[in-house]
Amino acid sequence: MATKIVSLMVFISFSSSIFSTAQSKNGCGNIKWWCNTTPHPEPCKYFMSHSHQRFAPDHKSDFRRMLVQVAMDRALHGQRQVLRSGSNCVNKWQKGALNDCLKLYEDTVYQLNQTLQGLHGNQSCSDFDAQTWLSTAFTNLETCQDSAKDLNVTNFIFPLMSNNVSELISNSLAINDGLMEGTSYRGGFPSWVSAGERKLLQSTSLATSANLVVAKDGSGDFSSIQAAINAAAKRTSSGRFIIYVKKGLYRENIEVGINVNNITLVGDGMKKTIITGSRSVRGGYTTYNSATAGIQGLRFIARGITFKNTAGPKNGQAVALRSSSDLSVFYHCAFQGYQDTLMVHSQRQFYRECYIYGTIDFIFGNAAVVFQQCMIFARRPLQGQANVITAQGRGDPYQNTGISIHNSRILAASDLKPVVGSFKTYLGRPWQQYSRTVILKTYLDSLVDPSGWSPWGTSNFAQSTLYYGEYQNFGPSSSTRNRVKWSGYHVITSATVASRFTVGSFIAGQSWLPATGVPFTSGL
Repeated sequence: MATKIVSLMVFISFSSSIFSTAQSKNGCGNIKWWCNTTPHPEPCKYFMSHSHQRFAPDHKSDFRRMLVQVAMDRALHGQRQVLRSGSNCVNKWQKGALNDCLKLYEDTVYQLNQTLQGLHGNQSCSDFDAQTWLSTAFTNLETCQDSAKDLNVTNFIFPLMSNNVSELISNSLAINDGLMEGTSYRGGFPSWVSAGERKLLQSTSLATSANLVVAKDGSGDFSSIQAAINAAAKRTSSGRFIIYVKKGLYRENIEVGINVNNITLVGDGMKKTIITGSRSVRGGYTTYNSATAGIQGLRFIARGITFKNTAGPKNGQAVALRSSSDLSVFYHCAFQGYQDTLMVHSQRQFYRECYIYGTIDFIFGNAAVVFQQCMIFARRPLQGQANVITAQGRGDPYQNTGISIHNSRILAASDLKPVVGSFKTYLGRPWQQYSRTVILKTYLDSLVDPSGWSPWGTSNFAQSTLYYGEYQNFGPSSSTRNRVKWSGYHVITSATVASRFTVGSFIAGQSWLPATGVPFTSGL
């Protein structure tokens, strides 16, 4: 357990001049009026009245900044509270969950901080950016609670979460949503796009232009991928850093940490360069920390690599890759596991021409993510189990998150094919209240159950608040005649509606994907 956590964030406090024109005779009474427009008015009123923000805003944008500031204040308080609890851990399960929460709180403070900087004009920030970062901050706190559930230490962790941070972030999401106007990033590229990166991933000379080489046979700079990542983290420049991983089986768990940005891992192909681990929940890890590869740094790119978790179907949740890297891309990669193979945890992500294998909830999380021209394979589960391809975790109605599967193929893996009639396979089930998943122009083979989607357990949980949609799918299981009758399920007939979940609209891909060189289809 770490005894000290170094905050990477710059704490921002607003001077009274920001709201000098927003003072009113009603004072905090006007703040109460604004708080009553949020989903959680009582925490808003309480913490606004106890903060240094004593000015009543005239405009919603001013109120938004105040909300995010108060959420930041409480998040920093929560971070300190979790840190102090380290000395109270009495077993490895408490320590394991607390370690996750420390990392997740650090990232929550980071996300809130960059939101504040952006809204304060200290960096380029669209309303869509702000919604992405706030969504990530909210998801982090839910993941902390999930880790406690994984290790059965909720009695230890949950009291540390009783600080209203989630409600305050939810208020910020709701107010920011009211300020968003369509898709962001119109009118050009972000400042980090360079001409040299545009054809990066399609370059045949990518490996030869690598900054570092990893090789099992000792012919490179390192024999360990993590050692190369650690070296990259110490560099002084902020540009794209390419690590070439030669063919081989790398038995290690890797982490690309927060602020380790612009990393590219390029392998010799998904059949040749394989990163593998075997952590699992039944092996004593949290789902979050079971990942063979955990990615946080911005703008991460991987090409020609397999990420694998070999824990097997009997060991429960076992993640091959976990990504919370904003503007990340995975091209010609494979992800192999059983339950919870691919954790698309948060932020904006794009997967192109990838292979994904699993059984239960094997694409899950709360990113805004598009899978395009991917091969999705359901494997043979344990007897009595059913396959569920997606478990999307949108926990707040104003989060701009969801899973979009576009121009892809959903098939039975070789071990499932001979017994495909003995196991049901569903497109998804609602992990959280506002779960959102759409399948667009995708081939659905005969393995998919006619009902299409599975309830969460035996209840009707989230069936009226989720958004599941299908648009112009084809193949033996594409008929929607016998699909679920939930009010949250939609057969999409409008191209305009379907287009909201494409690369161009859902993850604003036109603004950042050209820089990577990965081919993509912006619209339907």
